[in-house]
Amino acid sequence: MSEAPEPLGPPDVLDQEPRHGRVAVIALAVVAALVVVVGAVAVPLWTAADEPPTLDAVVVEKPTSAHVSDDVDYEQTPPAGGDHDPAWLECGVYDEPVRDENAVHSLEHGTVWVTHDPDLDAASVDELAERLPAESILSPYDGLPGPVVVTVWGRQLVLDGVDDARLELFLREFGDGHTSPEPFASCNGGVTGDEGEGQTTLA
Repeated sequence: MSEAPEPLGPPDVLDQEPRHGRVAVIALAVVAALVVVVGAVAVPLWTAADEPPTLDAVVVEKPTSAHVSDDVDYEQTPPAGGDHDPAWLECGVYDEPVRDENAVHSLEHGTVWVTHDPDLDAASVDELAERLPAESILSPYDGLPGPVVVTVWGRQLVLDGVDDARLELFLREFGDGHTSPEPFASCNGGVTGDEGEGQTTLA
């Protein structure tokens, strides 16, 4: 009678090497999946952070420019042009909202009009004023679509805040007044409203 073969070892010992192989494969698959997920989230964020600011969001209008004595129902907030009062608004920094019809006439003269949320703090208002050209008006405005809006005749951009880098781009592109019907006129010599109360001079 032949002798029975000796057992090769317990089943767990026999399966140990293949099982380790399976664990390694699963671990690598999990790591690869995590890399893909993290990359899918991080890459767009990194790319967005590195994208230079653009003026793609600028709204372009072709407004009318008649002189009228009555109030005008403008479609935009604030208006980027349109029929307006015969008197334009004086350049400057205003502590109170200004009349649209007078500000729009200043836009016709090539003026930059920057409006901000009335609750914007004084330091931020001062920062805005320092960044604007002399031919500018800065005023609070109720119901803005954003914290700060920069407007010239026929062009408007809603900004994310005082530090939005697109403000400088907008001023370089449109701050010379070339989009307005009277680009070589000025907002100097205009009315101030309320006999000048609440107005100071741009720095």
